[in-house]
Amino acid sequence: MSSYVHTAKISLVATVAALFSPWTMAAMSGAEIDSGVRATLERFRSENPANSELVNKAAGVLVFPSVAKAGVGIGGEYGQGALLVGGHVVGHYKVSGGSVGATAGVAHRSEIILFMTEEALDKFQASHGWTIGADAGVAVGHHGGGGQYDSQTLRRPIISFVLGEHGLMADLSLEGAKITKIDV
Repeated sequence: MSSYVHTAKISLVATVAALFSPWTMAAMSGAEIDSGVRATLERFRSENPANSELVNKAAGVLVFPSVAKAGVGIGGEYGQGALLVGGHVVGHYKVSGGSVGATAGVAHRSEIILFMTEEALDKFQASHGWTIGADAGVAVGHHGGGGQYDSQTLRRPIISFVLGEHGLMADLSLEGAKITKIDV
């Protein structure tokens, strides 16, 4: 490998690490996370009247008010959120992930994951690091919180939504992101 290619790879890794160090270092308090969760849920409900019905039917609702994703070839994402059961916060979580390949840019978004069955919620809560996409029952709402859902989506045990994508990012998928419980 030429020294130019080696130097370019080191620079790329250093750039991505520098982009993410402020996010991973900025741990939020439980009250800050909970405030963002409530505001995100209100925005989700206001985008489509059917969203309130989905939230009310869900066994549990996992909300990440702000997830940042950045990278050039090598990328990563990070955000903090909370799980609500019966409208009450029962735990705080972080979402994080990395990717190599077709990632370019910087983006911010909110994510909402609805556990539509007790079984799906129990499986999530019993995990020690749950990976989005590893569970075959996850359906992604393709039009954010304002779109219509098809009957196939509504039958899934887990439905996820991406809201308010801001920034320029060539890859905005949820696949591969790992969710882990945190203490705040």
